[in-house]
Amino acid sequence: MSQSITERYFPALKQRNFRIFWTGQCISLVGTWMQNVGQDWLVLEITNSPLKLGLVNSIQYLPMLLFSLAAGPLIDRIPKRRLIIATQSALLLLALALALLTLGGHAQYWQVLVLAFLLGAVNTIDAPARQSYVIEIAGRDALMNAISLNSAAFNLARIAGPALAGLLIGAIGIAPCFFINAASFAAVIAALFSIDAPIPPTRGRAGSLADIGVSVREGLSYIAGRKGLAGALALLGVISAVVLNYNTVVPTFAKGVLGGGARDYGFLMTAMGVGSFTAALSLAVNSKKGPSARRRMIGAAGMSITFALCGLQKNPYLSCALLALCGFFTVSFTASTNAYLQLSSDDEHRGRVMSIHSLIFNGVTPFGALYAGALI
Repeated sequence: MSQSITERYFPALKQRNFRIFWTGQCISLVGTWMQNVGQDWLVLEITNSPLKLGLVNSIQYLPMLLFSLAAGPLIDRIPKRRLIIATQSALLLLALALALLTLGGHAQYWQVLVLAFLLGAVNTIDAPARQSYVIEIAGRDALMNAISLNSAAFNLARIAGPALAGLLIGAIGIAPCFFINAASFAAVIAALFSIDAPIPPTRGRAGSLADIGVSVREGLSYIAGRKGLAGALALLGVISAVVLNYNTVVPTFAKGVLGGGARDYGFLMTAMGVGSFTAALSLAVNSKKGPSARRRMIGAAGMSITFALCGLQKNPYLSCALLALCGFFTVSFTASTNAYLQLSSDDEHRGRVMSIHSLIFNGVTPFGALYAGALI
């Protein structure tokens, strides 16, 4: 019975390599969410300033704004498994550095800013490389299902990670969140070494700056020549700039409006994670229908409306309910957009398309986080 359910609803899990990679991601993402909550709360403890929290989130995504276009040609030319092992190792070391600084009680605001920038720089390569690697280990036919399962793992971690982080911070402090995240990256690295797929040949050297410039222009021309790709990326840019400011708005909303602490912030993020996980699971089960423009539009409208409504009230229970709905619509929009972009791109340009996706999805966040922090 379980096998038939897997074949019917989760065909991507039939692929051994994807199954191994996905399992490692499930473990690592819990640690990532714990670090997100811990870092936000650490900044508020050090500065008590929503604006400075917004600046940290801006700095963390600034490298994506600066370097995403250049990262695309690199991702298209270097074997992705080898590249991801390198980036995951770097992320492990950065989490460990923040853990040691926090444990000793010596963490300063400028140090968090520097580490946030370095984290963003590594993620500029890591995020699009992981996203474009999925089709290599899951196959084109199961891509929508694989993306939905990745989103389910991400949002299941969003449920467990913030709740666990809130409890740990309240009981023994912030540093354990960073130590656990550092350890969790080892799961992804081990999974990558266990994958038995042959490493594809390198498509060429990274080349000079001029070569990279030519490759970037080619990728932009490829997108511009396809109205569907350009339209999906444009909508994503608007949503990313004015709605996806959760890391800045939610912690300050929990502390400044609801009058809560780290535990309350954790529960708000967990509520959003419940909605997001529900959406991801629904997308996985219905993945055979593929990504649709209607689903993207409903998701974009729904997340905007529910997040706005959350700011018009002060009831913690209603806040959780609205954020759960917001999480549901957010994943419906983002996962469908991701799948559409990958399925609509050819193998030669997919890395560049997904690097531009990362540029738009995360690169405009610095501006959104800054204006949100300033308004708060």
